[in-house]
Amino acid sequence: MTKLNEYVKIAEAARILGVSQNTLRAWAEAGKIPVRRNPANRYRLFLRRDLERFLAKVAGRTKD
Repeated sequence: MTKLNEYVKIAEAARILGVSQNTLRAWAEAGKIPVRRNPANRYRLFLRRDLERFLAKVAGRTKD
């Protein structure tokens, strides 16, 4: 079971990825990065491990 502390809100996720919150929203809408919604308030939540995978994937593409 995933614990609540494994999730981050959009502001922290954007900071981790080094992008704006609007960019992260667009990526989530496009399906480039998994996003979940808090059922109580509908805030976007991102799993830390999904952010790490995304960064690793992007880093792999930029290496020559």
